[in-house]
Formats: sequence, C-alpha cells, structure tokens
Amino acid sequence: MQQPGPWMMRDMSTLNSTLNSTFPSLRSSFSRSSLHTSTSSTATLDSPLEMAARGPAFLMCAPKLYDVDYVINPWMAGNVHRSSRERAAEQWEQLRSAVSRVAQVFLVQPEPGSPDMVFTANAGLALHGTAAISSFFYKERQGEEQHFRRWFRDAGYKLVEIPREAPFEGEGDALFDAAGSCLWVGHGQRTVKASLRYLAETWSIETRPLHLIDPRFYHLDTCFAPLFGGFVLYFPGAFDAESLASIEAAYPADKRIVVSEADAVRFACNAVNVGPHIILNRVSADLLHALESRGFDVTQVDLSEFLKAGGAAKCLVMRLSDMDVTHRPQQGSRNRSIHAAA
Repeated sequence: MQQPGPWMMRDMSTLNSTLNSTFPSLRSSFSRSSLHTSTSSTATLDSPLEMAARGPAFLMCAPKLYDVDYVINPWMAGNVHRSSRERAAEQWEQLRSAVSRVAQVFLVQPEPGSPDMVFTANAGLALHGTAAISSFFYKERQGEEQHFRRWFRDAGYKLVEIPREAPFEGEGDALFDAAGSCLWVGHGQRTVKASLRYLAETWSIETRPLHLIDPRFYHLDTCFAPLFGGFVLYFPGAFDAESLASIEAAYPADKRIVVSEADAVRFACNAVNVGPHIILNRVSADLLHALESRGFDVTQVDLSEFLKAGGAAKCLVMRLSDMDVTHRPQQGSRNRSIHAAA
C-alpha cells in the first residue's frame, strides 16, 4: 500500500466548521523559497503536480479571511468591510462543489493579512510542471506571493520568478487558448507588457498581448475567456481596436461569443471551463442560451459577495492541469477536494 503523501497529514483547523465538515481531512507541510527558479523534490503520486497530470485540477482558497480591506479596483470602492463573510463562505462552497464535479480541487490555506488570497487565479500561471509566480502590481497583494510560492514549490513545481519591475498577475492576466498553443496576455491595468517576454521564454510559447482600456476590467479573465471547442467569450468594450482585431483574427465569427455590457459587469466572462462544462456567476437568459446552443453545460453560481472585491468564478480558481488534460473527457470526478495547508 502506498504511503500517504504530505497532502494527507491532519485536519485544517483554520477552516470554519462548515467547510471542515464538508471536506476530507488532509494536510500539507510547506517550506519557504526565494529563488529565481527552483525545483522541489517533494512531488509524490499524491502531490498536486502528479494528480494534475492525470486529470483536470484547480487551486482554491477558502474565504475564512476574505474581506474588502482596501481599494485597488473600481469594484472595491464603496464596499470596504461591506462583504458578509458568512454569505461569501456559502457562495464559495457552492462554487467549490460545482468545480469538484468536473475536476480535482486543491486548497491552499488562507493567511492573515492577505484577504485577497481567495482569488487564487492571481497566484501565478502553471504549465508543464512549471509555475510562474505572480509579481503583484499593488503592495496590498504582494504579501500573497510568499504563500503561493511555498505552496507551488512543495507541490512539486519548478518555480519561475517574474521581476518586480515587470508586474505580472498570473492567470488573471494570462490565459492559454483551449489547445494550449498560444498564451493571451492582458496588459495596461495590472500586468505590464514587458512581462510577456519572461512568459514566452519560460515555455517557448507564442504570446499575444491584449490591451485592457476599461478599469472595471482590470484583469484579462474579467472580460475574455478562451473556451473548449475553439470558442471565445469576450466583452469588446474592454479592449482597444488593435486588440479586438487580434481576437477577431484568431477566432472566426461563428466561434466568437460577444457579451453585453450588462453581462460583462456581472463578470460573465470570468468563467471556469472544463471541456463542455462552464461554471460562472448569474448571467442573462440570452447569454445562457448562446452558450447552451453551442453545446455547453452551464452551471450558474451566485457570487455576489465576491463581486464586491471585483471577482467571480474564474478569479476564485487557478488551473493546475495543462490544457489538454483540463479538457480531456473525465468520468467519476464528482465531489473531490483535497486540503493543502501551509
């Protein structure tokens, strides 16, 4: 019998009682890293790195310490300390449950002083066992970097550090197309265009910049979502003319799903996509029909408490599996979550 890996050591006492009663008791032991690049030797058959190679996998962080503590985007203005942690926990659990039906979910422990850790999409970007750790634009979020760095290193990933002078905010601003053949990178609000060369060098992949011009859509994943089947979901008003031309050149008209402003401000593009499955915030009947008519199975989850901080479904998860694995047909993937705590 295989010995349990470090992901299975003890119950996470920091999660609230509701979440603790929902999940199996698993634990991870971590150490710190400040190297430019490093490789962990701790990967086991039970590690996130190994498990993400076998099926769709995502990283989440329970909202035990979530709050709107400061204002670094337009959505936070007027919402400081106005979020209900109880409702946020309920909504997050509904999202976790929905994602767990189609993918493996790993959990990183929330840390004091980092209320936005719940938005794990901004932790970094992962591909082929390498994780590029985010270099946050705002100092309010820079404290998260050490926690995510620790998690990825001890999960078995090779780490790549993006220089502070080239801010990069992870999967929030960097999205692979469904085939994993090119990387779309948003810039102009948080991530800077200079960071693209570090990403291109890390994975020897084509990078395509998209200039974000509306501060409401401060990350690319709030207004743009490459989808399974070669589709794309996007809000044109978030981009400059050159970027729109780039999107239209890459996706034929019958593959482009244009989102209205009313749906865009509900963060309709902030969608989790695993094969034909899409999980997102509440959207209009028109958009729901547009997705379902193209063969997508859509799950809507009320994420209103997280909209107060400028986030929704995709912001709350980070993809760990490569694109071909993420969109691979799966069976028996319901209700799987693994705790990993610092």
